[in-house]
Amino acid sequence: MANKEGLRDRIIIALDVGTKREALTLAGELKDARVFKIGMELFTAEGPAFLEEAVAMGKRPFLDLKYHDIPNTVAGAVRSAARHHVHMLTLHTSGGKEMMAAAVRAAEEESGRTGKEKPILLGVTVLTSLKDEELHRIGFGHAMADQVLRLAVLAKDSGLDGVVCSPHEIDIIKRECGEDFLVVTPGVRPAWAAAQDQKRIMTPAQAIGKGADYLVIGRPITGAPSPHEAFLRVLAELGEA
Repeated sequence: MANKEGLRDRIIIALDVGTKREALTLAGELKDARVFKIGMELFTAEGPAFLEEAVAMGKRPFLDLKYHDIPNTVAGAVRSAARHHVHMLTLHTSGGKEMMAAAVRAAEEESGRTGKEKPILLGVTVLTSLKDEELHRIGFGHAMADQVLRLAVLAKDSGLDGVVCSPHEIDIIKRECGEDFLVVTPGVRPAWAAAQDQKRIMTPAQAIGKGADYLVIGRPITGAPSPHEAFLRVLAELGEA
């Protein structure tokens, strides 16, 4: 198990709030956390300026907008994100190989042009709120694990750094795509937290034990009476694993 300092960088705090005030308050309370996920609600409300404020606080923004469009449009969005010091970002693997490859080229070109660190590009496989029956309703003929693996392999072949998937697909992705291919997993709930709307969940210690590189945790930490204490509790749980 990594030391406590290293574990802090592997926990991504989901800022699933609607205003900058709420987000900055949480980021300030979570003084030991470094990576913060900024999703659709917060980004739509506050825009790119919030990314700069997060960076100014010493935080690393994980921009979770799940880009899914024609290759040229996605490439432009990735360039813009890179200019705002985004540490990580997501795009849908179902956008196809050409779209993902265009995103990789854009990130590398922008990093080379500006000298800024290239953002980590992550492919979203299957949302953790979905189960097999929902997959079939929207037209996917494969079982959950097979669909996730197919998309993960496509993401790797396209040059992405890793994927986002549920904890239950970690081992097959690591086995098929290699240990260096990053796995970021939501659907993580400490043993003392409720599952809420995530279906395919696992505890932080279990997910790290299976090979997850990063854990996305939201409400169990941000909704706690003391987010800082909840964060430290998760760190302690991981340290004892």
